[in-house]
Amino acid sequence: QVQLVESGGASVQAGGSLRLSCVASGDTIGRYCMGWFRQAPEKGRERVATLASDGSALYDISVRGRFTIARDNANNTLYLHMKNLKPKDTAIYYCAARPVPTCRGSFGYYGQGTQVTVS
Repeated sequence: QVQLVESGGASVQAGGSLRLSCVASGDTIGRYCMGWFRQAPEKGRERVATLASDGSALYDISVRGRFTIARDNANNTLYLHMKNLKPKDTAIYYCAARPVPTCRGSFGYYGQGTQVTVS
């Protein structure tokens, strides 16, 4: 069973940048599909970006061109590079893992989340 711990959330001004990190333990993530989700106040959780084990990435249209998902398999870490942040990006961001190479379907593991606030 994999455990996920996110970090890097902060309060920033609109137009700023952040990098979120997610360190995995309990298993190696190289063969996993990994993803980032977010949940804004009074809204449901939404998929932000996913990264399959073959390196193919998909992004929600709202973040395309501004966010980049990346992984460092050697350090069992997933990243989300965010630039040109907007107030609508304010949310709790969750790292997620799906223990198969492809990203279709549900994710079985989530971290505890890290808060991003853009004003």
